[in-house]
Amino acid sequence: MFVDAPGRAARASSVTPLPPLRLRAAAALVAALVAGGAAAQTREPPAAAPNYRTWEQYLGGADSSQYSALDQIDRSNVTDLEVAWTYETGEGGNYLFNPIVVDGVMYVLARNRSIVALDAATGRELWRRPTEGPVGTRGINYWESEDRTDRRLLFINQGHLTAIDARNGRTVNAFGQNGRVDLRVGLVDDVSTVRPLQTSNPGRIFENLVIVSLPAGGASYSSTPADVHAYDVRTGELEWVFHTVPRPGEFGADTWPNDAADAFGGVHNWSESTVDVERGIAFIPTGTARYDFYGANRHGDNLFGNSVVALDARTGERIWHFQTIHHDLWDFDLPQAPKLLTVMHEGREVDVVAQATKQGLLFVFDRETGEPLWPIEERPVPQSDAPGEQSSPTQPFPTKPPPFARMSFTEEDINPYIPEEDQEAVREILRTYRNEGLYTPPSLEGTIMLPGHNGGANWGSSAVDPVNGKMYVVSKELPTTAKLQVREPGTGGFGGPGGSGATPPAPPNAGPDFVEYTVPIDFMLQSNGLSALGPPWSQLTAYDLNDGTIEWQVPNGQVGYLAEQGITDTGSHAPRGGPVATAGGLLFVGTSSDRAFRAYDRDSGEVLWTYRLQAASEGVPAVYEVDGRQFITIATGGYGLFGIREGEEPGPGRYVTFALPEASE
Repeated sequence: MFVDAPGRAARASSVTPLPPLRLRAAAALVAALVAGGAAAQTREPPAAAPNYRTWEQYLGGADSSQYSALDQIDRSNVTDLEVAWTYETGEGGNYLFNPIVVDGVMYVLARNRSIVALDAATGRELWRRPTEGPVGTRGINYWESEDRTDRRLLFINQGHLTAIDARNGRTVNAFGQNGRVDLRVGLVDDVSTVRPLQTSNPGRIFENLVIVSLPAGGASYSSTPADVHAYDVRTGELEWVFHTVPRPGEFGADTWPNDAADAFGGVHNWSESTVDVERGIAFIPTGTARYDFYGANRHGDNLFGNSVVALDARTGERIWHFQTIHHDLWDFDLPQAPKLLTVMHEGREVDVVAQATKQGLLFVFDRETGEPLWPIEERPVPQSDAPGEQSSPTQPFPTKPPPFARMSFTEEDINPYIPEEDQEAVREILRTYRNEGLYTPPSLEGTIMLPGHNGGANWGSSAVDPVNGKMYVVSKELPTTAKLQVREPGTGGFGGPGGSGATPPAPPNAGPDFVEYTVPIDFMLQSNGLSALGPPWSQLTAYDLNDGTIEWQVPNGQVGYLAEQGITDTGSHAPRGGPVATAGGLLFVGTSSDRAFRAYDRDSGEVLWTYRLQAASEGVPAVYEVDGRQFITIATGGYGLFGIREGEEPGPGRYVTFALPEASE
């Protein structure tokens, strides 16, 4: 059911159901009958579903589950884990890459932007393919022909989709032009007018298509549209395009200013995407329309901004969508892949898609129809007082499940571990800035935002048990301020030098009296590097989505130098990346500010095992097996995005792989 505010059309969701999926296998049906609706009963996966025992795609598979059915490592033996091998990347800096493993070969990013193939059992380098320019830092795609004679890796490099042979790293010349496809082709007629469109979202493989979401191409008002493209994985031919900013005459164009919808940018899927391979549905989570914090030139709800969009993966046609924020003014992009899982709801099995957000909300929908599992209410929210702005009078709130992050910041929440003079300065900000809770709009006097546009959920920060309806979210709480300022000539899109190039062109649909406001980014970090907000800064939340409840919530990690003073249970300071759930009853999570890799008990949140790394770990682990032995690999390097240095060296870039000791002969 969708609950609308009085006097408003049903604007946030548009549903076109697919034909019902074929009946489940008899074994799954029997299991459901035996369960009798009990949420805790273990069920068999549906026929043709992934077996969750490989890690051949980013986040484990096209379903983005971050789940492994391998159970050799479990609660009883996790403390016996040891380092099986390491691979040095050959350079410093933060490493985020989620390795993939195919036929005992691991593919990683390392050594001055090289794609490297390793023996997944030993870490021995098999081959290395150097690249030039920026490379997607979070993941890579693998595809093989039906007879397995053609095996390819596809990744984004210098704004091009690039194909190489997975067996030796050589260019696949039959793909595009000399193994590359310019992502700007199909976006604009003259590619020279747009800078290369580089993104760290690796895209998704579906059948013989690779589905890629274009980045916004800049953070200013004049950024490019961020369409979704599907290419033939064999030839590089563009097969279909979905316009995230609807063109005139397309569905949703009326949610933008008249006759100007094709001029706006943003609405980018910078994070991740998901494909339901059984149904042929691609789930695309989108971002904010430009400019992120002021929208007086883009009055309206701005579809498909901040939406979960379900597309026919073969044609790109919209099946349904749900907009989680109307006319976003907070840069609350949908930050991670939608998660596919099966739950018991009102006595029947339902295949759902769950979307965590930066604002700490979790939305759950029927995967085929887009109908919410629990009512979503349009509630009144604080309104903008910025000149020319027209903020949405309501925003959607799920009645279930409950939020996983704090949404208000009072003087009682000030961080006690920052200097007293810093605490007093924060009190003054809290007294003088607008601070009315979630969705308080940016303002001329300044606004407090929590969890903040780098808070809540982020890429890779959720894992699920896809069969038993459980979801695990690593969150962070990092308040920011949003104080509107007039952009000075020669500054970038965020009001600082170089944000998106010098003096961008006039914003689209801006009249002669339009004032180009921008918001300098302020994460409220204090003189010792810590947040103005007190702990916990990161939490791990376990949901039972069979009934929409929180099972447990614990601080995720700690800060190294505070822990040395006996101050623990603070949570890591603004970590990135996230967990992997396993059938062994474990959650494996890396953190940045304490340089630790942990195994949690999935049922209780208890930490069962901790390994101290030499650098931050901000990526998603990979879980796989070779010759019957289970391994877990995590990328490490640098301080982390918001790392607390306290005299520590940045730490080496490397992949660290763990396994149980090999059995003695």
